[in-house]
Amino acid sequence: MLSPEVNFDTIKVTKKQKGGVTVLRLVSLFSGCGGMDLGFIQCGYKIVFANDIDNDAVQTYRANLGDIVQKDIREIHEDEIPDCDVLTAGFPCQPFSSAGKRRGVADERGTLFHECIRIIKRKKPKVVVFENVRGILSIKNKDGSKLIHTIEQLMNDCGYHVDYKLLKASDYGVPQNRYRVFIVGFRKDLRKRFVFPKPIKSDKLTLKDALANIDSTLPNNEHWKLSPQSQEIVPYIKEGGSWKDIPYDKLPTRMKHIRDNIRKYKSPNFYRRYSWNEICGTITAAATPENCGILHPTENRRFTVREIARIQSFPDNFIFEASSIAGKYKIIGNAVPPKLAYVIAKRILEILEDKIVAEEVTSEQLAMF
Repeated sequence: MLSPEVNFDTIKVTKKQKGGVTVLRLVSLFSGCGGMDLGFIQCGYKIVFANDIDNDAVQTYRANLGDIVQKDIREIHEDEIPDCDVLTAGFPCQPFSSAGKRRGVADERGTLFHECIRIIKRKKPKVVVFENVRGILSIKNKDGSKLIHTIEQLMNDCGYHVDYKLLKASDYGVPQNRYRVFIVGFRKDLRKRFVFPKPIKSDKLTLKDALANIDSTLPNNEHWKLSPQSQEIVPYIKEGGSWKDIPYDKLPTRMKHIRDNIRKYKSPNFYRRYSWNEICGTITAAATPENCGILHPTENRRFTVREIARIQSFPDNFIFEASSIAGKYKIIGNAVPPKLAYVIAKRILEILEDKIVAEEVTSEQLAMF
């Protein structure tokens, strides 16, 4: 099990919890394998309750971070959850993803954020942090209103000032151009608002940097083998290239049809193979080479589990356990990058301790994203 004192490569964990600095209690809902929680732990928070329903995510969480309640959130009574200072929730993103069917609140999973609201009303944490895919900014309710505004209004009715923003993980030390929306609410009686941290400049985020010095004896060095079709066409794709490198006569029939009508299909970039000198694109839960840059820059294979863990900013001693190798890719792809979570956790702590001046940032200003 990981110790809270484990350091990330560039994150220095202070040990001032006993010197008058309050240890904040965190309730984590839809915890996944623990990416968000690990970032908060590294910032000195104490997890007092975690919950997820996915077997693979729970297995990995327990192996690294400790106890987690495996239960449908709809079956969890508020009295089962301890009091807390901060509540985080990465409620299911599939209904809001541009890669999915985008059924939004028509999808049963799209209403699960109401379960978060139910718990927030009872526990009244000082701060609430939601994380979701960028599609949540545009998805609409049945009446045509935007879902993000519904969430904002519900939080306001619960007594929280809400600010939200689309963040790019590579702006905060994560070697991945991953976009996610963070929604942060501060309880109104605190008379504070969240100020999103400014991007952190770094020139060490390329694949060459991210995957340097991976010890072959590290756990999770296995990779998910490509399908027979992918094995046949991937060797034609050069470093930094894509499916457009594949000779026409070698393309599967469906891809030939798309190549023949490339304007109609808006020039899709299937089978993207990022070069060593590029920052990797979003690692998805499906880990399919057709839809995300999961291909190794120079070897004809997917990234290993350990490599995508590096790209998601998990430390090398975080072990992924699942019933299948595909399950390991899934839980990593669904995770919040721990380094990004750390940045959010640190900023919350700074605001609560009055270490920065929390200027008023309105939701209207942030809605431009």
